[in-house]
Amino acid sequence: MPTKEEPGRPPFLTARWTNLLLATYAVPPDLVASYLPAGLEPDVRDGHTFASLVAFDFHDTRVLHVAWPGFRSFPEVNLRVYVRRPDGADRGVLFVREFVPQRWVAWLARTLYNEPYQATSMESRLEQSSDSVTVEYQWTIAGRLHVVRATADAESSIPNADSDEAFFKEHRWGYGQTRDRRLLRYEVRHPPWAIHRVRSFHVDVDWTAVYGERWRALRDAQPFSTMVAVGSEVSVHQKTVLGASAAPIRRLPDLPPA
Repeated sequence: MPTKEEPGRPPFLTARWTNLLLATYAVPPDLVASYLPAGLEPDVRDGHTFASLVAFDFHDTRVLHVAWPGFRSFPEVNLRVYVRRPDGADRGVLFVREFVPQRWVAWLARTLYNEPYQATSMESRLEQSSDSVTVEYQWTIAGRLHVVRATADAESSIPNADSDEAFFKEHRWGYGQTRDRRLLRYEVRHPPWAIHRVRSFHVDVDWTAVYGERWRALRDAQPFSTMVAVGSEVSVHQKTVLGASAAPIRRLPDLPPA
């Protein structure tokens, strides 16, 4: 269950996240482990470790309860890996890279949370009919357009708590590290998300251009799971530093301008 809010500490960020596309891939455990600071290990499901490409829209974004004009609604695309504490508890995610179109948002996340955010040209598109929904996200890196798109049923439902869909979309904890290499954790709260049944899913991403040579194997890979989640109101809470100094996460270098 979510913990009570600490007195005097409002959520760092609140927003409504909508139209989430998730393309999840089985990847080698050592690839996941290469990004982890001490105090974390790859999370495992049915003997596999995973990474997900996730795209979604922010709406009504507020930082420390303040809504900054021009920074309330925007898309994000991120690549994340699934992790847990060594005792198998506190399952969560750690981000390899996160893209937003707002330079101020990227700067704020890097400065306050040491998260691997980068700003680039991006846009999202939503089409709805009586029986279907189509969501598309596009972003540009080094002059190349990258696209994820899905068409799904208009109806939605909440999957079982023990399903693959719940495993990939429901996470209470986000992890990272401080600039002095200590493990940090922050809580992400939202109700369980309903999902649309996917009819078709398209991923056109140059994995090496966006994420580096370590991700080349995904160039021709088929996703283990694809999903379109409805989303909800979300609160991201302030970070807690865990333990002593740890080995640094192997961050990717900044990319050239879009």
